[in-house]
Amino acid sequence: MLKSRAKYALGQVVRHRKHPFRGVVFDVDAIFSNSEEWYLAIPEDSRPAKGQPYYHLLAENAQSYYVAYVSEQNLVADYSGEPVDHPDLDDLFGPFEDGHYPLQVDLN
Repeated sequence: MLKSRAKYALGQVVRHRKHPFRGVVFDVDAIFSNSEEWYLAIPEDSRPAKGQPYYHLLAENAQSYYVAYVSEQNLVADYSGEPVDHPDLDDLFGPFEDGHYPLQVDLN
C-alpha cells in the first residue's frame, strides 16, 4: 500500500525507534529511492516496506555525525527540545527554535 503523505517535516528533529541516533530531516522520498543493494543489506526480518516515505537525515549518535536514510516506520518525533549538533546543519537550516530548524535555502 502506498502512503501518500509524509509524517515528518523538513527541519524536524526525529529519532530512530530501535537504534540510538537522532537527526534532522532534510529531504523526503515519497517511496524508497535508494539502491536495491542497500535495501537487501538490511536483514530480511527487519527490512521495512518500500511503499512508504523515506527520510534523509543529518544524523548523530554518541560517536559520530553522518547522513542516514530511514523509513517512516522506524522514526518517531523527538520532543526532547535538545538541538542536534551535526556540522552540516548551518548549510541548510537556521538556528534551532521551538523544537525544529527553519529552512534557510530555497527549494525547487
